Amino acid sequence: MSTIIDRIEMEQMRQDHPDFRPGDTVKVYIRIIEGAKERVQIFQGVVIKRKKANMGASYTVRKISHGVGVEKTFALHNPRIEKIEVVSRGRVRQSRLYYLRGRRGKAARIRERGIVR
Repeated sequence: MSTIIDRIEMEQMRQDHPDFRPGDTVKVYIRIIEGAKERVQIFQGVVIKRKKANMGASYTVRKISHGVGVEKTFALHNPRIEKIEVVSRGRVRQSRLYYLRGRRGKAARIRERGIVR
């Protein structure tokens, strides 16, 4: 038996995102509002964490920007996200890739499962 809240959440959920897992490299196209202007900014990096829930689903993407590691956590059903694009699929054995925080350069590489076109 579904309640009114469950039905409202189902209407708000997005189904247009691709299937991705931790270890995959993704491009997240997110709309940024600066004053009166609105633009799309791309955040490309490795998914280090994925939390699965209904409306509370989220994922964390890590990239290296000017030698500094930057992590952003995005809500999966966020209406500000334009699209998610999978660049490459990584082959990892863990669901949380926090060990990448302590690695630099070649030590932070992830093996590929195959390239998606």
